[in-house]
Amino acid sequence: MVAELIAGEHPHPVRPESIAGCTYCYPQVASVGFTEAKAKELGYDIKVGHFPFIGNGKAIALGEPEGLVKTIFDAKTGELLGAHMVGAEVTELIQGYVVGRQLETTEEDLMNTVFPHPTLSEMMHESVLDAYGRVIHM
Repeated sequence: MVAELIAGEHPHPVRPESIAGCTYCYPQVASVGFTEAKAKELGYDIKVGHFPFIGNGKAIALGEPEGLVKTIFDAKTGELLGAHMVGAEVTELIQGYVVGRQLETTEEDLMNTVFPHPTLSEMMHESVLDAYGRVIHM
């Protein structure tokens, strides 16, 4: 973006709340968007979903059952406000939520997405379902 700006181009604006944060430690930590506290502070009425790694067959098969996926949505519009993950390979998994933020994905979009099974990425789907009381694997 900066290079395009210096070259006199018209770069797209960067939305800081749509850039992933990744911490390469054990377990890995990744997030994008607003935290639950920040969303409330900004005046959103929110829905929050959680899904533990222990509920995911692939995480268990990998020997990595510790972790959590948390999603935050605007209860009124369904907009994905934030996602936070702790566990195996979450620095790879967060990109799904980054794309979701960039494309202004809603919980309905994510609920209607078919995730491959068995994968770690399907926990994204389960966390969304939990936010709306529809979780099936817990």
